[in-house]
Amino acid sequence: MRYTKKFSTILLIVFPLFIGAQENFQTDTVHTSEGDLQITFIGHGTLMFQWQANVIHVDPVGQMANYSKLPKADLILVTHGHGDHFDPETIATLRKNSTDIVVAPAIDGKVKGSTPMNNGDTKTMDGLKIEAVPAYNLVHKRDNGQPYHPKGEGNGYIITFGNKRVYVAGDTENTPEMKALKDIDIAFLPMNLPYTMTPEMVADAAKAFQPKILYPYHYGDTDPQKLINLLKDEKNIEVRIRDME
Repeated sequence: MRYTKKFSTILLIVFPLFIGAQENFQTDTVHTSEGDLQITFIGHGTLMFQWQANVIHVDPVGQMANYSKLPKADLILVTHGHGDHFDPETIATLRKNSTDIVVAPAIDGKVKGSTPMNNGDTKTMDGLKIEAVPAYNLVHKRDNGQPYHPKGEGNGYIITFGNKRVYVAGDTENTPEMKALKDIDIAFLPMNLPYTMTPEMVADAAKAFQPKILYPYHYGDTDPQKLINLLKDEKNIEVRIRDME
């Protein structure tokens, strides 16, 4: 396993992104066959991708940023309906007349003009191939026995940028569908309890589908160092830690 916290070589440029006067976010730049992909780490489960002329926001929520100072969206992806991932007001702030909005099954109909994707669906939006991967709990449940994230309600998304496949898992555990993924270049896997995965679950999934770059995200109070230790012998997986509590 290769581990980077601040800097890496060859494929990675890390620099502060200043948007307006008040926003300062880490970004990584990854080279693809059709131009650089800029990944901006907004916080928690919220990301922004910029590639060619496209701006893609994933799970934008107002508590993470002043979205009036961020670029408007060409595409918005929403993984599920919990309030730390789904914020209709922020979606309205980011939306242009031409913005495409993809939502998970549980929030179909809650954003006017949005496109629902069921688990397993594949669509092309703004020239990008989008694949919906099931996101759900196997183990962690509420006191009433209901999973925190029932199967069929939420999505992770694989977005293809040139020759790079980027997987944003949403709120999920190490499901069979995740472990069966192939050819993932970059993966964002959640690691906060009790809602998603333990470091051991993340390591189990990563060992199965072997992403080239792994970002733990949405990790709350979980120590990312535990994941680094669990994957220390995985030479083909580079773990990158960014501020995504």
